[in-house]
Amino acid sequence: MTKKLDPIISEFETQEQADSYDKWFRAKVQYSIDNPGQLTPHAEVMAEMDQIIAAAAKRKAEQK
Repeated sequence: MTKKLDPIISEFETQEQADSYDKWFRAKVQYSIDNPGQLTPHAEVMAEMDQIIAAAAKRKAEQK
């Protein structure tokens, strides 16, 4: 019989659903660890975000 989980404690209806999600999530995390892809330096990401924020602020100022 499938055990029902308390909705206050778990977003899953059954332990089987929780276990299945946990297995899927751990596989995704492990894949990311094993295949990091091309990393972008923090300073480069922050510079790009600063440009995006500045452009948005400029558009907003032009709308007034």
